Amino acid sequence: MLEADGREGWRVLVVDDEPLARASVKHLLAQAPEVTAVHECQGGREAVDFILRERPDLVFLDVQMPEVDGFDVLREVGVERMPPVIFVTAFDRYAVRAFEANALDYLLKPYGDQRFRDALERARRQRAQGRDRELLKHLSSLLEQHRAPPPPPEPS
Repeated sequence: MLEADGREGWRVLVVDDEPLARASVKHLLAQAPEVTAVHECQGGREAVDFILRERPDLVFLDVQMPEVDGFDVLREVGVERMPPVIFVTAFDRYAVRAFEANALDYLLKPYGDQRFRDALERARRQRAQGRDRELLKHLSSLLEQHRAPPPPPEPS
């Protein structure tokens, strides 16, 4: 989804089995101008289906949920298809495991507004770095095409 200035807006998924926790994240996301759509899921199974179908740009994911927990979501979606994840949980004991799973950040409940904004800033930087890498790859490819010797003429 493109914003009025031509930049692409973020589609964010909030996954938590607690309605108040989802509402809190959604409230803070409403203050982020780059976030143009926020979806929510109350469980891991629903989240896996949504991520595979809709491909959100960022996921705020609770660790402990009934049936399918946050780490199960990562495993079922797969590393190659999983968007950046910010874990949101009341349990600090999962932090190391979250970062081993390449989590972008780990918000420990209850977190403050500034801590949330810091996590969102980390997502902004990662997204910008990804765009920069893609641009460099594209430019390198164009340069290589222009440096390559012309193909030999076809025999007549």
